[in-house]
Amino acid sequence: MDLATLTYETGERVARITLNRPERGNGIVPRMPAEIAACVERANLDPAVHVIALAGAGSGFCGGYDLVASAEGDMSGLDGVEAPPGSPLGPAPPGSPVDPAAIGANHAPESNWDPVTDFQFMWRNVRGFMSLFHSEKPVLCKVHGYCVAGGTDMALCSDLLVVGADAKIGYPPARVWGSPTTALWAARLGPMRAKRLLLTGDSLTGEQAAEWGLATEAAPPEELDQRFEALLERVACLPINQLVMMKMLVNQSLYAQGLHQTQLLGTFFDGVARHTEEGHDFVRRAAEGGFKQAVQERDEPFGDHGLEGFGVE
Repeated sequence: MDLATLTYETGERVARITLNRPERGNGIVPRMPAEIAACVERANLDPAVHVIALAGAGSGFCGGYDLVASAEGDMSGLDGVEAPPGSPLGPAPPGSPVDPAAIGANHAPESNWDPVTDFQFMWRNVRGFMSLFHSEKPVLCKVHGYCVAGGTDMALCSDLLVVGADAKIGYPPARVWGSPTTALWAARLGPMRAKRLLLTGDSLTGEQAAEWGLATEAAPPEELDQRFEALLERVACLPINQLVMMKMLVNQSLYAQGLHQTQLLGTFFDGVARHTEEGHDFVRRAAEGGFKQAVQERDEPFGDHGLEGFGVE
């Protein structure tokens, strides 16, 4: 497959999907969710693969969407979404909801915002991330360093998470300019703890994530790879038919709770959050001082900018 944002390898009953934009903190660009979905489909159709391993290259799992371009108002360097690798379809036509020019125009503070166009763009990202959840075969995710903002939209779609004890996991855009689109926080944590994080934008350490039930287990950084591989090996021992049935059985409870409807609302709310008065102020500040400066100003009052603080004692 012609992959630009990640790598795909198979061996010993495992398909390995690795986010591969380390120079940008594995920031999410439009092509990444489409490539994830294509790799998941390939793994599901491969009779030699029993389990899928998701990880990130570089200093952390994923720092969220690569928002520098959209926040600073310059979409010229952003590639649009092409058809999934291996598809006979070509790139999306100009003016489509995934055209960078259309995305940029729909984010301009002085323009009329089209919420449906915004939804059409973001919903394709959700569908790409949810390919991990809908995958017949189980997906295990390894988180090191950081998994924040849109990175959690992706990671929480996995079935099991093994995290570094010192990792940072959270959704700071809950403070301004964002809403979790895959909306799995309540499903993972229950409503009370989900609200504790989303009403503050606070983050957890990997150790706290395991204690709260967000992660399957937390390991010291030097033991993370070994612990992840050990769990992968145990899961891969089961026959494919049993793995598919067990995952399907558990997932039915989340479908019954209205997960799809919640995700529709979360995705629309994400667009709304980017077009409130506070959202426009955030964009203007990013255009003036840069995206990193705007994020620093957003998070410094909470004392958890960057990898330094977490917010939950």
